[in-house]
Amino acid sequence: MTDQLRKIIIEKENAVFRLDANGRWQNQHGRFQHKKVIDYFHTCIKKDQHGFYLTQQREDCIEKVYFPYEETAYFVFDVIVGDDIVLVLNTGQRLELDPRQLCIKKDNLYMRHKEDIIKFTDRSMMKMAALMEDTEDGYAFVFQGRKYPIDTVDSF
Repeated sequence: MTDQLRKIIIEKENAVFRLDANGRWQNQHGRFQHKKVIDYFHTCIKKDQHGFYLTQQREDCIEKVYFPYEETAYFVFDVIVGDDIVLVLNTGQRLELDPRQLCIKKDNLYMRHKEDIIKFTDRSMMKMAALMEDTEDGYAFVFQGRKYPIDTVDSF
């Protein structure tokens, strides 16, 4: 029989770090600088009914830290174009692009996925720009001979 680890929950108001609108981790001293720490934080993102959090197991406890973020904690870090288009998220997850779920808000590109929104970073948006065109009705995503209009929204 193993001892049950105690759980420490830190509410987002007490977190010492946050995720900014561009998917960059920050603390009171500014942006995180160490790539390994940044990558680790991104891959640890989880979500429950209370919001986004990071979790880690220590020797005698499991620490769960809810953190502040702007709009979303999910970001597209890369776009892989092949027979399909695969989005590589900051969490490491790969999703197939659903062009019908794309939308634009304040000049930023997003994709709805289930109950979440995923924001494209500037770099990933540049890759998507090659597959978009400006029409008289607004922007459209064009792939494999099909054109998908992209909605412009004011809020989610």
